[in-house]
Amino acid sequence: MRLLAVSALVSLCSVTATAWVVVRTTTVAIDKERGLAADEDARVYDALLGYAATHTSWDNAGQLVEDLADSTGQRILLTDPEGHAVRDSATTPGRALRPPERPLTTVDPLKVDSQLTPDAVNEAIDPRAIGPFRLTTWEKRRLHQAAVDVVECFRTVLGVPAEVGAGPNGRPRLVTRDPDSTTSPRCNSAALGTPLPTERKALQALNNLVNACLSQQETGTVRLALNLSWQPATEFQETDSVKVDNCLTSSRRQQLAPYVAPAVQLYVGGDERLPTAFFDLSAGNRLRIAGAASLVLLLTVAITTLVGIRLIKPLRALTSAAQSLGESSASPRVNVAGNDEIAQLSAAFNAMSARQAELESLRKNMTSDIAHELRTPLSNIRGWLEAVADGIAQPDTDLVASLLSQAFLLQHIIDDLRDLSAADAGELRLSKQPVEVTDLIEATVTAHQAGAQAAGVRLTAAIAADSRSLPVLDADPVRLRQVFGNLASNAIRHTPRGGTVTFDARCDHGDVVIDVADTGSGIAPEELPHVFERFWRAEKSRSRQGGGSGLGLAIVRKLTEAHGGTVTAISTVGKGSVFTLRLPTAQEVDRR
Repeated sequence: MRLLAVSALVSLCSVTATAWVVVRTTTVAIDKERGLAADEDARVYDALLGYAATHTSWDNAGQLVEDLADSTGQRILLTDPEGHAVRDSATTPGRALRPPERPLTTVDPLKVDSQLTPDAVNEAIDPRAIGPFRLTTWEKRRLHQAAVDVVECFRTVLGVPAEVGAGPNGRPRLVTRDPDSTTSPRCNSAALGTPLPTERKALQALNNLVNACLSQQETGTVRLALNLSWQPATEFQETDSVKVDNCLTSSRRQQLAPYVAPAVQLYVGGDERLPTAFFDLSAGNRLRIAGAASLVLLLTVAITTLVGIRLIKPLRALTSAAQSLGESSASPRVNVAGNDEIAQLSAAFNAMSARQAELESLRKNMTSDIAHELRTPLSNIRGWLEAVADGIAQPDTDLVASLLSQAFLLQHIIDDLRDLSAADAGELRLSKQPVEVTDLIEATVTAHQAGAQAAGVRLTAAIAADSRSLPVLDADPVRLRQVFGNLASNAIRHTPRGGTVTFDARCDHGDVVIDVADTGSGIAPEELPHVFERFWRAEKSRSRQGGGSGLGLAIVRKLTEAHGGTVTAISTVGKGSVFTLRLPTAQEVDRR
């Protein structure tokens, strides 16, 4: 769940960050592309507007339209108000004209589009449309010479740098850093503002048109100056400035209309232009977007790497501990933090490591115990044989009997080890058949009666009358007799003289329960869990007179488990012990 939560959180953050960065970057890029497209459209509009302001028709505009189309890479189409083509940069013979749905704007020098020309005033007239105010060549030459003389006067007399500029109608004008000096009488600069005959004639015609318009508006007449400023015609005449401005604009359009090209609709793009919802971003903008996405990806990878390192840190510790587990005899452990899958795996590893250490200790102890158990009878046999070889002892009947008993002891230990090995490997074979448990108990008591009498211990079978009705066991009688015999021998060995060893049998929940109780020395509580381990004996001195091989109870547990049963022990120090066998009956085995 941590891994899933972290992955989901990282994915969510990376997707959100990438989307935000890319949207922001793309928005800026699109705005820039739109700005470039708008600048391009404005440049096309301004060029066509300038042509219309200085020509009376579009007859010679073909080359200009083609040049604009080549420089912008877009189709340029001009149509009249009825939709008929006036000029088209992509006209194909035999191909029907299909203009875009809406024109970009209308090209009319007498009504400039303020959206494409932000510096122009709404309803303004293009300043390049001068019409009858255009000066003749002689007038331009005369004014230019006067302007040169004034500039020289400014430089030498007034010490003011100036230069000659040109207005839309060809009239020169002074360009200087000191605007107040342009009217200085010392250099006669005011003469440059005096109307020439061509201008006086055009200005008078415009003034008549304005006054005629004002008369219709029932307001006073005005007198115009060359810069188109105005003042009332008489000193005490009242005029409406709004009406004067409106009449001036309409009169100018009326006067200039014969001198400019007719209004046309401008289409940019046509059939060959992509829809405006799509943008072919420039290389720089594409690089910015790719860089932003790469930065988010890099941060995502870095965060994921840090989180991944934190998550796999316990796994690395487990890997290191597992590698050292097989390289050294030590039992490595890892720290367990939390309660997730990795913590559970760490706890399982620690348990496995501790179990391995325990098994290794048991293996070493078992090897030592086996060597000890085999060395004692072998040492006895070797010692007597060396004594016979040296002539110290005579090979009489007693010596042979002693050596034979030691050989029997070795055989017994080897047989016990073989039985345990077969049980551990799951190869212990049982010859099961119906068995009367009371018969086995009585046979065991009879077989060990002599040993019990020699030890001064009373061995009895407390079998009640109803014990004869015990269920039949499905068991190997030889192996069960071995189990009962080992328990009897163990109890007799640890019961002092005058004590009692008792076999008892009963039925409990479908199982046959056999108790072997003694009144011996008992087993300490800390030693009780180890009684069924191999080579465990109450006497730590391992005296052959006080204990057996230490394999008897281990064989009892293995053989009982092979029959599907269990064996337990309870004991009180100084009072004795009770070993309890619980074996399933034949019916219970079938049911299982």
